[in-house]
Amino acid sequence: MKIRLTLSALFVASLLATPAMAKEWKTVRFGVEGAYPPFSWTDASGEIKGFDIDLASALCQQMAVKCELVAQDWDGMIPALLSRKYDAIIAAMSITDERRQKVDFTEKYAHIPNRFVAAKGTELTLTPEGMAGKRIGVQRATTHDKYLTDNFGSNVTIVRYGNADEAYLDLKAGRVLALLADASAIEQGLLGKEGGDKFDYVGPALTDRQWFGDGMGIAVRKSDKELKGKLDEAIKVLRANGTYQQINQKYFKYDIYGG
Repeated sequence: MKIRLTLSALFVASLLATPAMAKEWKTVRFGVEGAYPPFSWTDASGEIKGFDIDLASALCQQMAVKCELVAQDWDGMIPALLSRKYDAIIAAMSITDERRQKVDFTEKYAHIPNRFVAAKGTELTLTPEGMAGKRIGVQRATTHDKYLTDNFGSNVTIVRYGNADEAYLDLKAGRVLALLADASAIEQGLLGKEGGDKFDYVGPALTDRQWFGDGMGIAVRKSDKELKGKLDEAIKVLRANGTYQQINQKYFKYDIYGG
């Protein structure tokens, strides 16, 4: 039996047989928070600055692409990436198994311990009994939020904030007993500011992979394998040629890349 193919059927068949064209990346749009110093903050003129911003610029220069920044509230970061508001997220985002279900990550570009901070003299015992009735602040939809929820559940009152600055204000006003955040953000956003000498870390550094992942990475859509590869290679080059270290020293007194 002979089979006849129409011209339209032949055209469709030819398209299916042709390998998909790789996207030519000329511009990379980065989703950034702009409210989490020293990684990113927004100055009085509305310009976004910080470690993540300088690193994004250096990565774009290395990849020979135009760099665009798109400000986004933290709790909408991944949904906005998936809806193509931007191409990648660079926002001190921890690489966790839960997030890997939705997006891909580059290799880490930083790995910083997480700490509780409170007024000097505050005692905090990290057990369900010791945390019972305590009001602890976190930034909403973060690994810190999940850590508190999973480990202390209904024993602790979790106060969730849209950004770190709001949390610092409430800690200073005594509306929460302590905050949980990454140590570098606490140093820059609270301890290093006016009045910061009244506060200090409480309890041990927290690095458990189950909640805090494998360091901070740049998130991309799972379909953008080529972009992930370009970013991974650019991170390696910047670390090899010293550019990463120069940016690191601009914002931190220690190596934030980790072991």
